[in-house]
Parts: sequence; C-alpha cells; structure tokens
Amino acid sequence: MTQEGTHTAHTAYSLPQALTRLQDQPQVQNLLARALHEHKLGHAYLFVGAPGSGKGLAAKALAQCVLCAQGGDAACDDCIRISRGTHPDVHVLTPASANGYLIEQIRQLTADVSLAPMRSTHKIYVIDRADLLRENSANALLKTIEEPPADTIFILSARSSSAVLPTIVSRCQVVAFRTLTDAVAKAAIMREISATEQEARIALAATGTPSRAVEFLQSSTRKNIRRQLIDVFGNLLRNDSWDVLISAKELIEAAKIPLGDVKRAQEEALAQSEDFLTSAALKQVEAANKRELTARERSGIIEMLAILESLLRDVLLCCEAIDEEIVNTDAAGIIDRVASQTHTQGVLGALAAVQEAQNNLDRSVSPQLTLEVMLLHIKEALTCPPLSR
Repeated sequence: MTQEGTHTAHTAYSLPQALTRLQDQPQVQNLLARALHEHKLGHAYLFVGAPGSGKGLAAKALAQCVLCAQGGDAACDDCIRISRGTHPDVHVLTPASANGYLIEQIRQLTADVSLAPMRSTHKIYVIDRADLLRENSANALLKTIEEPPADTIFILSARSSSAVLPTIVSRCQVVAFRTLTDAVAKAAIMREISATEQEARIALAATGTPSRAVEFLQSSTRKNIRRQLIDVFGNLLRNDSWDVLISAKELIEAAKIPLGDVKRAQEEALAQSEDFLTSAALKQVEAANKRELTARERSGIIEMLAILESLLRDVLLCCEAIDEEIVNTDAAGIIDRVASQTHTQGVLGALAAVQEAQNNLDRSVSPQLTLEVMLLHIKEALTCPPLSR
C-alpha cells in the first residue's frame, strides 16, 4: 500500500506538535496527521528514502503522537524519553552485523511483542535498515508483522522498497520520503541547533544526515576527533611510517572515548536487571551490549573516513583550480599546503584508499588495522609522482 492524497492540506484538524518537525517532508507530515486524526493508523509502516531524508525523525514523531497522552505535545515526559531514546515502549533495532540482522535479534523481538507495554497503551518497534533483513530473519518476522497485537506498531525503514523482501513490503504501508537538497538539509540543522551555515555544512560532510549532523555538533568529543584528524592529515606527508602508525593508534583511542559513557550505562542497566533475569537472558543482554559497542565503534571510524574524504575532495578542488568553496574552511591552510605538494592523480588514489578502508570495515577487518593501512596508502598516493608528466 502506498501513500495517496498527501497533497491535501491538514486545515480541518490541528497538527500535533511532534509532527511540526517534519516540515521538510510535507507529504509524510500530512499522511501521518490525517491517519492520527481519523484513527486509521496502520499496524506496520515501511519508510523509504535516502539517508538524511528524515525517516528516523518521522519514526520518533509518530511514536510521540501514539504514546503521548496529549497526542504528541513533544514536551511531556513520554515525548522527551522518546526523543532521547530512553522510552521503554519504543524499541529500535539495528543490524547486529555488517551482513544484516541476526535471527536471534528477531526471535527476541517476537518474544517481546507478546509482553504488555510498560508505560503507555502501545509499543513501537522501529526496524532500521529493513533491507538487511535476510530471508531467515524476515521469515521469523513475517507472522508478527502480519498479525501483531492491537497495541503494537512496526516502523521499518530502508532506502527503497525494492531493496526489501517483497513478503515484508506486502505487509506494510509504504511511505516515501523525498531526498533533501543540501540547502534544505543545512536549514534543518540550523533550525534544530544554534549553528552557522558553515558549521552545518562541515557536520553534514562528516555525518551525511541532518539528524546525525546535529548530534555531531552537540558533541565536543566528536568535534575534537575531527580536529585531531585534520592535524593528522596535515602532517601526513612529512611524517614517516612509524609516525603514521602512532597516529592511527591515537585516533582509535580517541574514538573509544565516547564509548565509555555507553559502556557505563550498559553496566548500570545490567546490574539493575540481575535480580529478575535468568542467566541465559543475562548472557543475551551482555552479547547485545557487546554488539552495540562494536557497532558504535565502527560508526565512529566511518565518520573519520567521511571527514578524510571531505578533506581530500577539498584538496582535489584546489588541485583542479575549480571555482567552488571548499567545505572545510577552518582547515583551508592545510588543504592549500597539501594541494601544493601533490597532484590530481595522487588525490584520486588517496580517495580510493578511503573507499578501500570502507570495504575493509564491511569485511570486519579490525578498525585499527583499517586506519593504519588507509593512512599509509593515502601518504603513498599523495607523495608519489604522477604517472605522466
């Protein structure tokens, strides 16, 4: 089922405050507002669109409208908990491995569905990257999505419906999100947080989506890691191989700093659960916590790769003398210096090294080894003479 009639304005009823944040997706905003007003919410939605189009934001907004006693005022305790990701009746699933969802994840979900909500009248399950539901995990989910309890709503998300197994798509209402332009994405960031246009542009280059860009700008640790990475990039051509390896190690250690808070929160939650969870359940929680830490570490490394790619693209603009403003204006001196010491072929080779690092992470190569090899290859590419002169 697809969305229809979404151009109709919602003038006949008030728009829940939680949905006002979807102003960049007016069709989605109208569809959800109308479904809420007419009490015709579906039991399963598939949000499809490019990364950064607002699918995660819409999932949170819909959860607020469903679970909030005021219909989504975006200010009550339930709405704040949903916004922060701490509401016990909103369950967000992400793939536990680079290859997709583990069957155990879906079995745990289907077992949880039968339990009553803890705080609210409903439970919401948000399944990110539904395209990574492989056949076995998708089959385990099918019956639950087809005939869920009346108090349960599923929200799946993916790039496109064609990337999701047809059996899953047929059981969902498909909601399409349009791709946001860079200008709209930057405006969304600046509405959400006090940031300059240039800060928004830098954050977008590092993270790829407005919501993640806001999180980036709110994190002094992540901004410091970017500054450290810029320094490493600036010294790469004059450092020897040993210095490069030391730099890779220091970057990995810096990336692990934000994980400390997550690990402490996990340990506190586990300690509070020990009295009423079986030993088997405790082991499952510990395994899930370990997977979460691994996924977060990998996400931090991917962010580093995006920052490096952005720096290299700025260098490429300088090498090609393209009349276009660079993204990393706060590193303009370093970019000019690197551009003066290399050439177009070298930058293209360095960009290829970043892509290879991404591939290595997808193949579960260790983050430190991935960074070491990438930095050495970037140094080699930038310093080697061009193939023809």
